[in-house]
Amino acid sequence: MIELTKADGLWTVTLNNPQKANALTGAMLAELVDIAEAATEARALILTGVGKVFSAGADLDEARAGLATSDLWERLSGAIAALPCLTIAALNGTLAGGANGMVLACDLRIAVPHAKIFYPVMKLGFLPQPSDPVRMAALIGSARTKMILMAGQKITANEAYQFGLIDRVVEPDQLMPVAHDLVADSLSADPRIAAGIARMCR
Repeated sequence: MIELTKADGLWTVTLNNPQKANALTGAMLAELVDIAEAATEARALILTGVGKVFSAGADLDEARAGLATSDLWERLSGAIAALPCLTIAALNGTLAGGANGMVLACDLRIAVPHAKIFYPVMKLGFLPQPSDPVRMAALIGSARTKMILMAGQKITANEAYQFGLIDRVVEPDQLMPVAHDLVADSLSADPRIAAGIARMCR
């Protein structure tokens, strides 16, 4: 369900459970945390999914059983945000719920045109993970963050691009080629220089 490939310093993490809209179980989330915490040796990381949905967020049954408030979400987003390499979320489709955290923690976000972004945490009776509103507001401002978190709005890929939540909108067949193009300079650079620039940009 979580696939990891490593090639010449590039780590590609793929959510591969399209039959369940790549909803995250506790086991999947723990595996993602392990990967992110080990990725300090990567020179670039791409996070993507299989199917028409990037991730529906937490598996609802497990969310109600306690996964929604697990510290694994913060560990995952914190580990991604702390990586010294360039990190890219390549959204193959809709991004929902708690899956927003790991995407917000990435350096860059690209998405296909049919992708939508929403985070219905309030409707489900939970608070978002603490860092999610902070990172979202840093990108798009407080009002638009409240539009997503409190007004429950589904944002299209083009709206997200206009807001600054998505950095590029690309056709599905160009999603991974564009992601690979974006990490190319980092893969060929001195890792110390790349890590230094990452620190300076924080």
